[in-house]
Amino acid sequence: MATVSSAAPAVAKSRKPHRSWGSMIAGIVILLIMLFPLYWMLNTALQPKASLVQVGWVPTTWDFSGFTKAFTDQGTNLLTSLLVAFGAVIICLLIAAPAAYGLAQFRLPGAQSIVFGTLITQMVPGIVVANALYSAYVSMNLVNSYFGLMLADASLGIPFAIILMRAFMASIPREVIEAAEVDGAGRIRTFVQVVLPMSRNSLITAGLFSFLFAWSDFMFALTLNTTDHVKPITLGIYQYIGAHVGDWGSVMAASVLSAIPAAILLVLAQKYIAAGITGGSVK
Repeated sequence: MATVSSAAPAVAKSRKPHRSWGSMIAGIVILLIMLFPLYWMLNTALQPKASLVQVGWVPTTWDFSGFTKAFTDQGTNLLTSLLVAFGAVIICLLIAAPAAYGLAQFRLPGAQSIVFGTLITQMVPGIVVANALYSAYVSMNLVNSYFGLMLADASLGIPFAIILMRAFMASIPREVIEAAEVDGAGRIRTFVQVVLPMSRNSLITAGLFSFLFAWSDFMFALTLNTTDHVKPITLGIYQYIGAHVGDWGSVMAASVLSAIPAAILLVLAQKYIAAGITGGSVK
């Protein structure tokens, strides 16, 4: 029996590396499959003179003329998308953070119903919301305006931000808030100087997703704009593509340029996403 029991750990140790190697290989294969569309987009952008059928698997010579044309045509649209996305993030956090704090720390009547209603709003199709907003925007003169598009895009991230930050703020010890109130801080000061620093990670996560929602928005940009005065990059790429597109290199180059800001923000904010709630309070 002693021989059998001593041999069991050795067998378990010998099997563990095989599982690790298998998991790593499976992860690499899945990652390559997910990244292949991005690679093909960049590959096509570097071969602007070749048709889709003639594009090689690897560019033999790098031609950046597609990027030059895309930046010339879509540079203004990229700036518009950045302005609208950051504006949507500010509006989203200004609304969602106090709402999440109230739902998390105050004993409000019907709080659970409000949270449930917030979840329900995530299930409403975007085209329904866009059509309803268009009627309201016409009466308020917000059609073809930056602020109007910021408000619409912020509505995409507000429900998600409220649910996310409420979960973080509900985990803040009540004693911390009571200690601030004993020291003479009012509710607003406690929220600004105590709760928000402790919820820094949730704020960054909610802001990042709100930016991504606004950056990738197409429905509101198409519905709430009838002129070229406010044209995000998503609408610019859409109008690039017609029934007889021949310049796929510029189309793919514009797509690559539009992916860069979101990729940079994801890299910079990855350590804050889903981090511990006390990370923001440590000095």
